[in-house]
Amino acid sequence: MTQTTEPAAVETAPESGRSPRTRVHRAWFVAAVTFVTIIGAAAFRSLPGLLIDPLHQEFGWARGTIGAAVSVNLALYGLTAPFAAALMDRFGIRKVVAVALTVIALGSGLTVWMTAAWQLLLCWGLLVGLGSGSMALAFAATVTNRWFTERRGLVTGILTAASASGQLIFLPLLSWIVEKHDWRPAAVTVALAALAVVPFVWLLLRDHPADLGLKPYGAKEFVPKPEPAVGAARRAVTVLFTASRTGTFWLLAGTFAICGASTNGLIQTHFVPAAHDHGMPVTAAASLLAVIGVFDVAGTIASGWFTDRFEPRRLLAVYYALRGISLLFLPMLLAPSVHPPMLFFIVFYGLDWVATVPPTVALCREQYGDDSAIVFGWVLASHQVGAALVAFLGGVARDVFGSYDMVWYASGALCAVAALMALVIRRRPAAPAGELGAAGRPLPA
Repeated sequence: MTQTTEPAAVETAPESGRSPRTRVHRAWFVAAVTFVTIIGAAAFRSLPGLLIDPLHQEFGWARGTIGAAVSVNLALYGLTAPFAAALMDRFGIRKVVAVALTVIALGSGLTVWMTAAWQLLLCWGLLVGLGSGSMALAFAATVTNRWFTERRGLVTGILTAASASGQLIFLPLLSWIVEKHDWRPAAVTVALAALAVVPFVWLLLRDHPADLGLKPYGAKEFVPKPEPAVGAARRAVTVLFTASRTGTFWLLAGTFAICGASTNGLIQTHFVPAAHDHGMPVTAAASLLAVIGVFDVAGTIASGWFTDRFEPRRLLAVYYALRGISLLFLPMLLAPSVHPPMLFFIVFYGLDWVATVPPTVALCREQYGDDSAIVFGWVLASHQVGAALVAFLGGVARDVFGSYDMVWYASGALCAVAALMALVIRRRPAAPAGELGAAGRPLPA
């Protein structure tokens, strides 16, 4: 067996009579801009859990009604992703992301004038859902697939962690603004944060290494830029139809739906009001979510490193099993003040928050090749559908039962199911050359 050498993280300048100099591969700068962009988009996703009580008190809207707006946002965040990935192939990453950030800013800014629940659904649900969905994790997968052939697991982990970093940066600030100055200044802050990222995207982000005459990081040969793909919507639906004929797609979609239900739909939306039910101040509860964001960064990057080295199916099974166990203990840990067992839960849960993303992306890439970014977009759609259902049903359960205990227990049981589903995903053997599809990927089983 021949031994492959590690790709260098630097490029050597051409010989010109002077000493050769080295510089960091441009792919890392593109990844950095992508990281900052996702941080800007993550600001609005920090806000929903902070607004449930203020909107309930000001307008008298039921928590289920507010949860419905959150669920629309979460569902669109996922359902838009595969079409956005196809649009990036058609119009380029830079244009799609710049428009998406503008739509997020518009939707967030308009919420300050709303007076009826349908306006919350329109601004918070529809506009911000469409904008954030266009910059979902499918965006990170597209950048990783185009700019990297090595270190893909690590880069996926870093870009996934950007969402947690956005939560870390904005959540304590937004909770302070909501508590001291009302929820409207917090919404304006989010709109300005999204707009501030647009110039960086337009000036610094590039669609493909070939635009700069570079090879992808770790590639042995130059990869020409593909022609713009026409029929973005048709391609997204065609890829879904092809992938849905494989059992692996449904296993990945099912596990990721449970992932969304137990993170964005559950903890991110309902943890703050649930902790407040037990007498914990809103700022303290929001700070705990921010701590989850701190450890999520470490956990997701570590998961990317593990994904480059270990079997992704087993990683998924371990992640879901540990998450389910932690949720079963949460009802016993909620109290008026923060105590060591709660801190242990926060650290443990933070490390596992979106650690599932790198192995899920790796399995999509293994199974679906060149179409993997769009397939992952559809898998992400299931993630957000699961999150949307729990965001809505969690609010309804709180209205009906007077507590969130049933929601925690049910989510823990679902995580156990996800762990079993991950274990039955079968590895696809390398296909002979004659069995590759037109896109250069194995034909579906």
